[in-house]
Amino acid sequence: MRKFRELISVYINSSIHVALAVVALTYVSAIELALELPDYLVYFIFFASITGYNFVKYAGIAKLYHISLTSNLRLIQIFSFISFLLMLYFGWQLSALAWLVLLPLGLLNFFYAVPVFLKARNLRSIPFLKVFVIALVWAGVSVYLPVIETYTELTSTTHWYAGQRFLTVCCLMIPFEIRDIRFDQIGIKTLPQVLGITKTKILGGLLLLIGSGINFILLDSTHFSVYLLVALSLLLLILFSKVHQKKYFASFWVEALPIFYLFVLILITSF
Repeated sequence: MRKFRELISVYINSSIHVALAVVALTYVSAIELALELPDYLVYFIFFASITGYNFVKYAGIAKLYHISLTSNLRLIQIFSFISFLLMLYFGWQLSALAWLVLLPLGLLNFFYAVPVFLKARNLRSIPFLKVFVIALVWAGVSVYLPVIETYTELTSTTHWYAGQRFLTVCCLMIPFEIRDIRFDQIGIKTLPQVLGITKTKILGGLLLLIGSGINFILLDSTHFSVYLLVALSLLLLILFSKVHQKKYFASFWVEALPIFYLFVLILITSF
């Protein structure tokens, strides 16, 4: 049992789980927007997600992730470096247009962790910005990148769909925001710090309602029913979120929701 717990810890702390979540949302976009994803793009997104998240974690910003990492930190660092090299390899196969999307997203990720502004501030330290930066990066990678790399025309539907994804990821971050209220500095001014936990949960419900309204217009009935199931599941996770959560409530179960989304979507559309 101890070895199993250690494996789960390494799996989560090495960002494999979150990378699979990003890949899952990319596949969801491909199914709902009728795209054919090239393999190299999927591999790139997977290894880029690991590289980006581990860069943020081990730049010393997210102090929470340093808990119980000492015995496996070297292994995770080596894995992160290998992932970085593989990201470069698969990234070399991307089109120039795709890199026009990736460069600003990469800069957002970099400035999220590294102090570059006055008074040694990074994007994460700017009030209210934390959730929105992460949601913007996820929406860009899981929607715009596959659309552009498959040379699909950008339409108003694409932008509305990306907006819905942005709102959904914002809601996905709420359980993490509530959990991290013990660790985030007061000056960061996260949503739970400013609004309080109850009002943050209400905001999450409203954002999910708006996202569901957008998808009701954009998607067919089958795809919308799957999204509605996922949205309701996310709403329950938000409602049950608290400051003192079980260890893997957010980092495993909430993060697994995009994977669940893809699984149900494939299951439903296969019949």
